[in-house]
Amino acid sequence: MKVIMTTRIDPASMNIMEKLIENFGFEKTELVFDGNPVYGNGETLILTTNEEMIYYDGLDGEIKRQLGFEPEIITFASRHSSKQKLPALTTHVTGNWGKAMYGGNDEHLAVAEPRAMKLALLKMNELNDLGWTVCYEATHHGPSVLDVPSFFIEIGSSEEEWVVDRAGEIIAETIIHVLENYEKVDFPVALGIGGGHYAPKQTKRALETDLAFTHIAPKYAHPLKREMFLQAIERTSGKVDAIYVDWKGSRGETRQLARALAEELELEFIKD
Repeated sequence: MKVIMTTRIDPASMNIMEKLIENFGFEKTELVFDGNPVYGNGETLILTTNEEMIYYDGLDGEIKRQLGFEPEIITFASRHSSKQKLPALTTHVTGNWGKAMYGGNDEHLAVAEPRAMKLALLKMNELNDLGWTVCYEATHHGPSVLDVPSFFIEIGSSEEEWVVDRAGEIIAETIIHVLENYEKVDFPVALGIGGGHYAPKQTKRALETDLAFTHIAPKYAHPLKREMFLQAIERTSGKVDAIYVDWKGSRGETRQLARALAEELELEFIKD
């Protein structure tokens, strides 16, 4: 079973859920999760909680406890907030390169599904008739304590955008496309190092080439420990083929460590 996770306290999440039910045949089941009705369509369920999803560590275990199965993948349908209030459609995996400020554990990463995020990026870009930014975000916030692949897909970045019907429709259609196709595709996968939070160079690469990204460590998270490089590779569903470095957008010690590790692990080293 595949899970789309929503929360009642997030207007963007409710917007996306509404469009999924309206447009993609989800129907109310007899199941209940966290006191809320579960909607289903084939092998995909929409679950709803009552709290912020970024703090829901152990969600996969809670799904197994309440519903009796371990999900193949969890898609978090969410809002994105920023001070710049940039209208955006974004996707990323969760985890903390350093201290956990918003959910998850210190220096702990969730399991990334690069194929799903790549397909999400491509589909959002294809459907985007709003003129909004479409991008990856760097790995950040919780939950990090998840042992199945997961990713966030978000409407950003203020109250004005969260409730835009067309944004909800784009994200809903993207989620369905991703869940129906991510297991059928194969891309070369890179660990992304450097750049800003909205990963402009990684986003451009993913949109213009066949490269897909797993965890992305922005410059503000540098210097990176060797152990975090290795954890990011280990906490990726499937094989990592390359380490990609935004050279000017990285600190010297981190980019040199990236180069050395790529050689040691026999991965392609991509300098941009």
